[in-house]
Amino acid sequence: MEMKRNAPRIASTLLAAAFVLAQAGGAVAQTAAPQAASPIHTTGMPPTQQEGDITFVTGGVGHDEWTAMRQARRQWPLSLQFTGPNANYVADVQVQIAKAGGATVLDTTSKGPYLFVRLPPGRYTVTATYSGETRKETVHVRGNGSARATLAFSAGAH
Repeated sequence: MEMKRNAPRIASTLLAAAFVLAQAGGAVAQTAAPQAASPIHTTGMPPTQQEGDITFVTGGVGHDEWTAMRQARRQWPLSLQFTGPNANYVADVQVQIAKAGGATVLDTTSKGPYLFVRLPPGRYTVTATYSGETRKETVHVRGNGSARATLAFSAGAH
């Protein structure tokens, strides 16, 4: 008889406990869920890189990456583009960027037709070599998207 009288109380206690456990389980599932992909991967941009104090990004191979980089170039103080014969894009371009005084601030290989660089304002010399051919360009960086250069090579693919 005692059991029958306590049945509603036991049922409501079990229901409350089940509700609390369900809520706790949902919270645990939320914290354990994998994080969304970083914006760099959802936008198609290749990862940024660092050399000393200089941040840069290089790429533009494939339609998504090319589109993302073309849209982002105004956010970078220096935007370089590399072309070959018939204005075809080229990659694997060795690039050195030096301050006006001659000190090299970046020495890298561009993995695609674009190289975007965060540089402090100033005058720089860009030296790019592709397939044994070297081009030089002087750029004046004033702010984001302010300096752009296209370095064209007549050499064919390696």
